[in-house]
Parts: sequence; C-alpha cells; structure tokens
Amino acid sequence: MNTMMKVLSVLCFLILHFSILGVSANHGLRHNYYYKTCPLAEAIIANMMKDIVSKDSRVPPRLIRMHFHDCFVRGCDASVLLNSTPNNKAEKDAGPNLSLAAFDVIDKIKGVLEYHCPGVVSCSDILTYATRESVHLSGKFPRYGVRGGRKDGRVSLEADALTQLPPPFADVNQLIQGFAQKGLTAEEMVTLSGAHTIGVSHCSAISGRHVNFQNTGKPDPTLDFNLAATLRKECKSDNSIVVMDRFTPGITDNKYYHGLLQNKGLFTSDQTLLTNFVTKKEVLQNAYQPSVWAENFIHAMVKMGEIEVLTGKHGEIRRKCSSVNR
Repeated sequence: MNTMMKVLSVLCFLILHFSILGVSANHGLRHNYYYKTCPLAEAIIANMMKDIVSKDSRVPPRLIRMHFHDCFVRGCDASVLLNSTPNNKAEKDAGPNLSLAAFDVIDKIKGVLEYHCPGVVSCSDILTYATRESVHLSGKFPRYGVRGGRKDGRVSLEADALTQLPPPFADVNQLIQGFAQKGLTAEEMVTLSGAHTIGVSHCSAISGRHVNFQNTGKPDPTLDFNLAATLRKECKSDNSIVVMDRFTPGITDNKYYHGLLQNKGLFTSDQTLLTNFVTKKEVLQNAYQPSVWAENFIHAMVKMGEIEVLTGKHGEIRRKCSSVNR
C-alpha cells in the first residue's frame, strides 16, 4: 500500500509539474517553445501584427477564419497554406477556401522570422500565434498563452477541405457531429461560432436565405424580415460582400449572440443554434454573460489550435509556407 501511495504521489507531482510548465502530455506542445531557439519569435509576430492590423483592419477576421479552416482539415499543420501543384489540387483551391485571404501576412511574418532564425519557426505556429494576436487586437481580450511546437504538414488535398469543413448551410446536428469529430463539444462549437461576430461574407454563402429559401420564392422564415430586405439590397451578386454581425462587425465581442436572438444570424449554420436545447442555452449564456463567453472563447481557440498537431519527428518546418521543403 505504501509503495502504491508513493507511486501515486510521484504521478500527481509530475502532472502538477507539467501543468505548471504548460506542457501537453498528449502532443508535446509547450509554452515558450522558442525561448532557446528563437527567443524573440512571439514578440516579432506580435509587433508585426500590431503594425499590419493598424493599416488593415480586415486582417484579424481573415486570419481567425484561416486558422479554423486549417485546423479542421488534417489538423493545425498549415496545410491550408500550401499551393496547388501540377499533380495536386490543394486545400487552398477548394471551394470553401477560395475566399480565404491574408496569406501574404503569414508569408511576410515567415520571411522576417527566417531572417532572424532560419529553419526554426513553423508556419503552423506562425498562423496560430498570428491568430492569437488577431483575437487580442480585434477585441478586449488579453494576449492569452499559446503552446508552440507544431510542425508543418506535407499533404494538402482539395477533397479533404470539401468533406471536413462545415458548410454555412449545415444544421445544428451536422455541426455538433462535425465538431465532435475534432474533439470539440457542442458548447465549444457555439462558443467558436462567435467568431462570426467579426468580418464579412460573400452573398453566395447565404444560400438564398434572403430571397428564395429552398426554392420557396420567399425568404427564410427564421431570418429577420428587415434584415432580409437589407440583404436583398446589398446582394447585387453572389460576389457582393455583407457583414456577418450587424452590431459591431469590426470588433470581436458577444454581439453575435444578440443577433441570433433577434433572428439576425447571417447563415443557416448560425440561426440553427437556436433549434437545439443545449446550443440555445449556450447562446443565451454567451449573450447575457459576455465575460463568460470571452473566457470560454479563449479556451476554445486554444483547444482548436491543438487539433491533431504534428510534433517532434512528424512533419517539417517549411522554409516557405506555400510549398513543402525539397
């Protein structure tokens, strides 16, 4: 019995020790990952992002979306950054990703880091850190801790993006199932949907909600009547741009959930969150307890950023984010 107690004590100590250090026993990521190999990496990314965002406020929502699209396909391995080749159509060129932007931001940051610390900082870590800065700079969020140590993948397939990214017309059950496959709960799915509080969308993603929903000749009955009329004016074509949050479209906050409660969710995948008891409860909490949502959003972003990561001898550190090493 004494021996068993000693073993348990040692295990408890190790668990506590690694928790304090921020080391993940599951995949080897850790805080301050580059403190020996490239100690200024996170500071460089933070300073560059501050400068970039001060000149272009569209960057934060673009990188938050890019990070999500990367992590949901083959995990957070920067596969979304790879260009297509003559023999392979990459994720970047799949339908759901054609509207992604800000690849040049990641390339710019990568170039500076390669100058200071060649071959050290992965593109997947750059995207994750830059996304952290995007959340910080676009809302009243602290610069939360992010573990580093991701390696870059060498595979990027159009088919993966087509099958693994949840479409804007998904219903609540499809969303719950899709997020569960990535290890995320229904509550975390609702929390991460709050990222739609910032940025814009093409009218093609609305799936006719504002004018001819499911070929009925009428707007979606779950879409606010006045918003439907506004969208009909704004959507001159499928390529027209509309904001996703009618309250504070340039700020990462919880106003998105207030919009849902007023039937002002832009996508079917937004408004469907009110059709399930669990997800509706989460919407209500996020709407009326903004500090709770903010805390949960940070936690969910960190968790999403560690989906199926490559570490150690798996993957590589690309010299250029758009192509694998030769």
